[in-house]
Amino acid sequence: MSPAKKTTKPKAPADAPAEEDFDARLASLEALVAQLEDGGLGLETAIDKYQEGIGLLKSCHETLGAYKARIEELSEEAGVTLSAIEDPDGDAFE
Repeated sequence: MSPAKKTTKPKAPADAPAEEDFDARLASLEALVAQLEDGGLGLETAIDKYQEGIGLLKSCHETLGAYKARIEELSEEAGVTLSAIEDPDGDAFE
């Protein structure tokens, strides 16, 4: 019996708190967007929230990039390409 290949989960970017996973960061970003869209914030607070949101967005993009690279690696190992896989919205991965 051959040893199972260990798969690793992409690590959160260094600037993201270790205990926050992707889903938690995405939820925080969505909450910030909702606060900004409601428009009840003062200018200083809104700018601070926007800056925080940009940091979360960058962090989420980095994590998604790491997941995409991992999927490509796994797909290559399995002999499948991402172009052959479509996402639930009907768009092909690029």
